[in-house]
Amino acid sequence: MVPIIICSILAIAITIERFWVLRADRVAPRDLLPAVWKQLKDNRLSAEYLKNMRRETWLGSILAAGLQQSRMGREAMKDSVQQQASHVAHEMERFLNTLGTIALISPLLGLLGTVLGMIEVFTAIMLQGTGNAGVLAGGISQALITTAAGLLVAIPAMIFYRALRRRVDTILIMMEQDCVKLIDALTAEPQNAQSGQ
Repeated sequence: MVPIIICSILAIAITIERFWVLRADRVAPRDLLPAVWKQLKDNRLSAEYLKNMRRETWLGSILAAGLQQSRMGREAMKDSVQQQASHVAHEMERFLNTLGTIALISPLLGLLGTVLGMIEVFTAIMLQGTGNAGVLAGGISQALITTAAGLLVAIPAMIFYRALRRRVDTILIMMEQDCVKLIDALTAEPQNAQSGQ
């Protein structure tokens, strides 16, 4: 039961932390791209602004990476954006593998507890015989509790793992769309690319 309890605490902590970190308004605010475009149009996109963008949100760090390469052409922008996006995706998926592992091993830990409990029950049968049904029933129920506990941890962990994976994928798609819009706009209007530096 101790490993199952530890897994449950870890699963709760990871789930709360990831839902807090992966808020769309924090990771990829919808007003960021219009704000960047306004800065470009007004020729006010400075190195300090790019530095703040990079620091404040993950989408900002991706857009800033592309803007810093805007003079080098479309391909350089795309490469820079993809490199930064892969780093951001890695950060967004942090701890998700751990949560998935907890969802997979919790039932196995419960089953292991049940097997060990049943071994104790059969040891008691060997020593005391089958005459004391209360001892046998109590031992079997204790053994089955670990399986139930493992499932109670695994089922919510798997649900939250899937939900968080879906959230990461959705946010990454939104970020990709914003980056494509920015790259297309900058490469379609070369004069704006000069203001990106």
